[in-house]
Amino acid sequence: MKATFYLSASFPGCKNRLEDWKKAAAKGHELGNHTLWHPCLGNLPGRAWVTPENDMSKYTVKRMVNESVMTNIFLQALDGKTERTFAYPCGDMKIGDTAYMDSMHNDFIAARAVREQMHTIDKIDLYNIDCYAMNNATAAQMEALVQQAMQTNTLLVFLFHGVGGEHAINVSLNEHNVLLRYLKQNEKDIWIAPMIDVAKYVKAYQAQKK
Repeated sequence: MKATFYLSASFPGCKNRLEDWKKAAAKGHELGNHTLWHPCLGNLPGRAWVTPENDMSKYTVKRMVNESVMTNIFLQALDGKTERTFAYPCGDMKIGDTAYMDSMHNDFIAARAVREQMHTIDKIDLYNIDCYAMNNATAAQMEALVQQAMQTNTLLVFLFHGVGGEHAINVSLNEHNVLLRYLKQNEKDIWIAPMIDVAKYVKAYQAQKK
């Protein structure tokens, strides 16, 4: 099974493991763009942890675009690829009243947001793809989401931060492994793929239906 790993280029888990990420890409995993510095809107409730230099509310759209394009160049140096998907840091999609992704449609095939919803292929917004963020979720809870997606013929995206530790938002390694075994057992009925492959398929389908 192949997945997407959204990387913020400045994070230690990225810059200290460059060879590991090259190997992951060589094995068919997608290296997605999660910005250079992971800026988030610091003027929202509960965002006291956002540092002044990484406060997206103080960014311009041009700065956000420039940093994201630079991260694409960094990722291309790792995997040699020019097509990429994006993940909104903290799910923040606007600087002021402006949706900054509107200026980056040519740089990304799709962008992942953080709303917890599932959609059929004709209703998927490629620049606002929904996902379910897992935090201390059990395998049974995650499997229930998979079953819901199968029953409704919809796209389900799992968002993991930590698996087995190393992040405050975490899923235990055992529960994650149980989920993977469940997916493997049902792979004849489930298409499991990196975000970029899913996005390309959705884009082609929607274009055909216009």
